[in-house]
Amino acid sequence: MSTSASTLAFVESPVQLLNVLEWAYARAAAPGGPLDGVPSQRPRRAGRKARAEPGPRPGGALAPVRIVVLPPTDPMSRGQLRRMAALARDEGCEVRWQEARGSRLAPVKALAALARDVRAARTVVVGDPFSRYVQLLLTLLCAEELVVVDDGTATMEFVAQTARGERLVRWHRVGGGGLPGRVRELAYAPVSAAARRRFVPDRAAAGADPEPGRAHRVEVFTSMPVAPHGGMALRPNEFAWTRARFGPPRLTKGTDLVGTSLVETGVVDPDRYLDAVRSLTLEHGATRYFAHRRESPEKLRALSRATGLEIVRPDLPLELIARRGPVGRTVLSFPSTVVHTLPYALTGTGVTVAVCDVDPAWLTGSASARARSFLAGVTATARDVHRLPAQAVPTAG
Repeated sequence: MSTSASTLAFVESPVQLLNVLEWAYARAAAPGGPLDGVPSQRPRRAGRKARAEPGPRPGGALAPVRIVVLPPTDPMSRGQLRRMAALARDEGCEVRWQEARGSRLAPVKALAALARDVRAARTVVVGDPFSRYVQLLLTLLCAEELVVVDDGTATMEFVAQTARGERLVRWHRVGGGGLPGRVRELAYAPVSAAARRRFVPDRAAAGADPEPGRAHRVEVFTSMPVAPHGGMALRPNEFAWTRARFGPPRLTKGTDLVGTSLVETGVVDPDRYLDAVRSLTLEHGATRYFAHRRESPEKLRALSRATGLEIVRPDLPLELIARRGPVGRTVLSFPSTVVHTLPYALTGTGVTVAVCDVDPAWLTGSASARARSFLAGVTATARDVHRLPAQAVPTAG
């Protein structure tokens, strides 16, 4: 088995693939020494003069890792994943594109194709612990180490739920599907429970006899403000690979606004969101809107007509787009991953990242009970950002 194959990563989104590259870069720089505290976003760096960044790093700058891409079906995500896969290959990573969706037999075929590699891997890296397909793969796990890299703010919920011993459920998900949905949940419950146990480090990490079939060690590689528990190790993701590989960016005089999929996930009312974007555009002089990959063309056309914003559909994760530039001197966002990641990626560039709170009145009637507190927590725990109160953005009606 090759060295790269001994470390196997599964990704389902462009940002997960980016964070696997960041993890491999951090692992190569410091093979040991994960921390047991919260990642630090140190303000002292923000005042430093932007240093000249080196060009592409030579092959071998990343720890060997074999990356398996399990692509979703939407074209925007697939396009970004293909470009991220090309970047990973340029960095010397082995990348395999494995279709696991699109037909009833696709998941079964993918599981059969990957089973041997999963069993043989000594380290397994996953980007979405909530993914049912990833959880199914974990039932085959014999690895000594299991690593979870960021899949956005979901990492915060993952750590909190495993600390409380709860089943893994996405924060914006609400019950539904009627009787068939409940039947599916019951049928899948043993797989979900087995996966949840995999994310709890076994006693081998403390020197006790290992429990058969469970990873000896669990590491979380994250930019999110989380507190590891129960022997879980933490390695901060400071976007060192991104900063070494790209930039510093050229800054424009304008303000950029970052889009969100809160409407698409059923959390925020579309009309309230449109009014909020319009208000931010007028108040801060925003000129460009970086669309989330899940935002629909219809919604984006409506935003453009109502605000005059230039709609930009990034072909890579925003951290890379912003680092390569050009980027506005101010970047506005609603509560989302980027309010935690962009301060790292743009360290020393002079860019101000600002976050606008979501007024509870913007939430839809179908939003989960957890949505309000979760979004507030995303904003409250962001560091090195300027906070904009929701009251400053008029609501519709």
